[in-house]
Amino acid sequence: MTAPVHEAAGPPTQERVWQLLSGQITDPHRLLGRHPCAEGTAVTVLARGADAVDVELGDGRRIPLGRLHPDGLFRAVVPGGAGFYTVWERTDGRWRQRQDPYQWPPVLDEDGLALFAAGRHTRLWELLGARPQPASNGTPAGTLFAVWAPNARGVQVTGDFNGWDGRGHLMSRTGTGGVWALFVPGVGAGARYRFVVCGADGRWREKADPLARAAECPPANASVVTATSYSWRDTGWMRERPARQSAGRPMSVYEVHLPSWRRREDGSWLDYRDLARLLGEHVQRLGFTHVQLLPLAEHPLTASWGYQVGSYFAPTARHGDPDGLRFLVDHLHGLGVGVLFDFVPAHFPRDAWCLGTFDGTALYEHPDPRRGEHPDWGTYIFDYARPEVRSFLLSAASYWLAEFHADGLRVDAVSSMLYLDYSRGEGEWLPNALGGRENLEAVELLRELTTGVHTAHPGALVIAEESSAWPGVTRPEGLGFDLKWNLGWMHDTLLQTGSAHPDGDGFRHSASYAFSERFLLPLSHDEVVHGKGSLWQRMPGDDGAKAERLRALFAYMWAYPGKKLLFMGGEFGQTSEWDAEGELPWSQAATERGAALTALVTRLNRLQRSLAPLHVDDDPRLFSWLPEPNGEQVAAFARGGAGGETLVCLVNLSDQPVTALGVPLPAPNGWSVVLDTTASPDGTPVAELVRADGAPLGLPARSALWLWHDGRREDAPR
Repeated sequence: MTAPVHEAAGPPTQERVWQLLSGQITDPHRLLGRHPCAEGTAVTVLARGADAVDVELGDGRRIPLGRLHPDGLFRAVVPGGAGFYTVWERTDGRWRQRQDPYQWPPVLDEDGLALFAAGRHTRLWELLGARPQPASNGTPAGTLFAVWAPNARGVQVTGDFNGWDGRGHLMSRTGTGGVWALFVPGVGAGARYRFVVCGADGRWREKADPLARAAECPPANASVVTATSYSWRDTGWMRERPARQSAGRPMSVYEVHLPSWRRREDGSWLDYRDLARLLGEHVQRLGFTHVQLLPLAEHPLTASWGYQVGSYFAPTARHGDPDGLRFLVDHLHGLGVGVLFDFVPAHFPRDAWCLGTFDGTALYEHPDPRRGEHPDWGTYIFDYARPEVRSFLLSAASYWLAEFHADGLRVDAVSSMLYLDYSRGEGEWLPNALGGRENLEAVELLRELTTGVHTAHPGALVIAEESSAWPGVTRPEGLGFDLKWNLGWMHDTLLQTGSAHPDGDGFRHSASYAFSERFLLPLSHDEVVHGKGSLWQRMPGDDGAKAERLRALFAYMWAYPGKKLLFMGGEFGQTSEWDAEGELPWSQAATERGAALTALVTRLNRLQRSLAPLHVDDDPRLFSWLPEPNGEQVAAFARGGAGGETLVCLVNLSDQPVTALGVPLPAPNGWSVVLDTTASPDGTPVAELVRADGAPLGLPARSALWLWHDGRREDAPR
C-alpha cells in the first residue's frame, strides 16, 4: 500500500465535514490522511474526543494540528512533502500514540471485484472479509476489511480495537460495485469486530461480517479476525481421493451432530481436537468409510442443529477455533475416513445482525416475499438471480473444500430451491419467466455449484437432499450431483419395517426407481426427531422383537443398491428420540443388546468393503428380484459382481417365520451363509438355514440372511 495521491485540495466544505462526521460518506480517504495542496501537504485527522492532536513525521518533527471542527476534526499544512506519520492524541491531559488508517488507501483486486459483480467469483474469502496483512514497504501490520453494501450511505468498522466506536474508522466505497474497504493498522488475529452500516433507509445497523472466517461463540455474535497456521498432513489422502470416492467404491456414512455426539462430564461441548480422537476411534472401529457433519458454519440458534446459518465462512466456535476443525478433518483422513460437510444455500435466519436487509435493502434475500421468505422455517431465501449472491454461495461451497479439505458437501433442502411453489398455496408464489413453477435461477446456481466443485476439487462429492421426482439430479446433463438421498426408499422401508401390518409392498415400490438416480440410502437425523421416535422406538413389538427387526432392517439396507447413511445412535439402537441438547446415551451401547447391534453394523461395513457386488449401486443389470417369496414383509433379491459373484439377500420383517421360502437361487450349488442376523455376535448361525445344495429352508421371524456364491470357488469371505 502507498500513500494516497489526490488532486490539490483546500479545507473541506461544511457539507463534506457534515458527511464525514455523520458517517454518511462514501469517500473518507479523500478528506482524511495526507493530500497535496498549494502550500505543501495537508494532513487531516479524525480524532473524536481529543483535546489536541499532533503528527510526528518520519524525520522526527512533531507538528500540531489545528481544530477544524469541534467534534474532532483536525488539520494542518506541512510545508513540502510529508511521508508516513504517527498521530499523537491528547485526551484528559494524557497523550497516546496511534497509526492513522487513512495514510493507506485500501487496495482490492480489480479483476476479483469484476468477477464478484459478474457472479463468477468462487474464492470470495480472498477478496472480502477481514484479511490480516503483514508489515511491508512502510506499511505496518494490520487488517484489511472489505464488505459488499452497494446501497449503504456509509459503513464503519467497530471492534474491540476502537472501543466498539466505529466513528473513527469510516470505510471507503471502492469502484462501482458497492464494496467498501478500510485498512486498519495494528489489528490482527483475535480481534473482534462488526460492520456498522447506514442503510439506504437512513437507519444504522450493526452487522456481522458476511465473509467472517471466525466468529464469537453464540449467543455472542461478533466476527473475529483470524489467520491459519495449520500444516496439513493429508497429502496422500487428497491425492488418492478421486479413486477412493469413485462411484464403484463402497461408501457407508456415519452422520454426526457434533454438539450432541459426546460432551464433557459437566455437559459442556468438547473441542474439535478431542472430538477428532474420540470420533475417529469410534468410526474406524465400526468400519464406516465417511462421516457427515451436520452444519458447522456458525449459527445463532443451537436448536436449529446448524441449519439456520449466520456466518457462511466461519466454523462454529462452540468447539474451538478454525484450526481445530482442520485438525479434526486431517485426523480422520489419517485414519482413512472421509469427511462430508452439510451446506445450506436454501435459506438464512432473520436475526438482525445477519444477512437480512444488510444495507437497508433486500440485498442477499429476494425482495419479493413470495420468493424471498420461507413459509415453513420463518427464514429468508437467497436471491439466486443476483450475481453477487451467486458469487457468495459458490464461494461458500468452495471454502469448506479448499480451506478445510472436506471431501464433499451434502446440500440441504434442494427441493425448496427448485420449486417456486414449495410449501406455498395458490396465489402465494410467483411463476418464472416461462410461466412455470421451476426456480430457473436456483437450477442454474446448482449446476454451477456441482460443476465448479468437480472442476476445482478433484474427487469431491456433491450430494443432494432432494425429495421430489426432479429429473436428472445426478446426471451430468441435469443438476450434476454425485448422489441423491433416496427419501422414497427411506419412507417405504420404514413403512415396511415399522408396522406389523404394512400397506402394500414397499420393497417392490422402491425398486421401481432404484436406478433412476445414483442414490444414497439415508436413515438420518430427520427420522429420529419431532415425535417420530428413535429407530428403536419405531420398531413394533417388545424389546426382543425390536432388536431383531432393527438388525434385519440394517441387513436389508446394507444389501440394497445405494450408498449408506446412518445417524449417530442408530448403531447401538438408541431407545429414546434424539435430544440435541444433551449427548447420546452411551451407556446403552454397553448393554448386551447395544453391543450386538454395534457388532452387526461393524460386520455389515466389513462385508460391504469385501464383497464386490455391493460396490456398484447404479447398474440395474447387476440387480434382480428373485421370484416372489411368501409374505408381505418378505423380500429376496440378488446383487451380481463383474467377476460372476452373487450375493442374495433374504429378509423377513414379519412376526411369523417363513418355513417354505420357495425362492430358487441363481445357481444350484456352492452357496454359503455370510450373514445371519439371528446369529450370535461372532457370526455363528444359531441354526442350519440352508440345505446341502445351498437352497434356504426358511427364514425366522424378523430376520435377514445373506448368501454368497463366488462363481469360481466354494469358500466365502468372512
